[in-house]
Amino acid sequence: MNPSLITQTLQRGTAIPAHPLALTSARKLDERRQRALSRYYIASGVGGLAVGVHTTQFEIRNPGIDLFQPVLELAAEEMDRADRQRSAPLLRVAGICGETGQATQEAMIAKGAGYHFGLLSLSALKSADEDTLIQHCRVVSEIIPVFGFYLQPDVGGRLLPYSFWRRFCEIENIAAIKMAPFNRYQTLDVIRAVAESGREDIALYTGNDDNILLDLVTPFRFQSEGKQVERRIVGGLLGHWAVWTRNAVSLLEECQQIALEGTQIPVSMLHRNTEITDCNAVLFDVAHRFQGCIPGINEILKRQKLLDGTWCLNPDENLSPGQSAEIDRIYQAYPHLNDDAFVEAHRDEWLSG
Repeated sequence: MNPSLITQTLQRGTAIPAHPLALTSARKLDERRQRALSRYYIASGVGGLAVGVHTTQFEIRNPGIDLFQPVLELAAEEMDRADRQRSAPLLRVAGICGETGQATQEAMIAKGAGYHFGLLSLSALKSADEDTLIQHCRVVSEIIPVFGFYLQPDVGGRLLPYSFWRRFCEIENIAAIKMAPFNRYQTLDVIRAVAESGREDIALYTGNDDNILLDLVTPFRFQSEGKQVERRIVGGLLGHWAVWTRNAVSLLEECQQIALEGTQIPVSMLHRNTEITDCNAVLFDVAHRFQGCIPGINEILKRQKLLDGTWCLNPDENLSPGQSAEIDRIYQAYPHLNDDAFVEAHRDEWLSG
């Protein structure tokens, strides 16, 4: 492992899909398809994988299920295999949840499995004050570099004010922040905190499925100590990028080229942003307050025959009424966004061995 190459990849910006969980009809881990998903993402050109996150299903941690470490290790094995043929290693991001005792244990498991960063959810500390939150983050960061995470309340997150993020930036071992509040005001709180902290080594990643492309092409400028400071969101760590991944990687590259050249944002990119937001509203089941968000992702992968079904560990977690018909609609409306032909050409290869 070359730490400098890992840092360069993270700070340059890359596509990191949130890895789903492949299950059999008996709701047991389907190892062959779990590996196939990792191979699909890697073949699509992603720069890393996020495993043990919301899309992987939080229930993997439950006693009696105990899949947190196994799914991390499966993905790590696939990344090990891919890294032998790569000039720069894939970024390995492990979801870290729970109160401090659980979070530190998960951080140690992730570090032991070779992960570079812990995507730190604060959902379990909904009533904790700011001092407690900061101390929690600091303790975890002493085990593994932390990828901060602003998750919207509708899917289990909590509000985190500017003051929290400004103090968060003072923790030495913070590597990046994923912003997924689905709220422009709260997204700006994070970016301004990073800009005003003077930290240029904290990479900003979008998780805002309602505004992905605009996040990636917008220069964010603030006044700090009499100077104009500009920061950009350099990549994405997204559940949306768990599907149609090949095309998502290409779109990120287009956005990065626009940012690099400093040119005007093409109107076509504004249109594409709206199309992707429409798709995400369906996949993440906004109409039913995100109840079908994981089955929605799994449904696409099922249609591509990468998964056998949309099963979740929670048997009550299913597609919402009308969600399948809405997926039909976005397939018909935006055929240029899917990567079905790419998957069809390589699926058997990913599922073998």
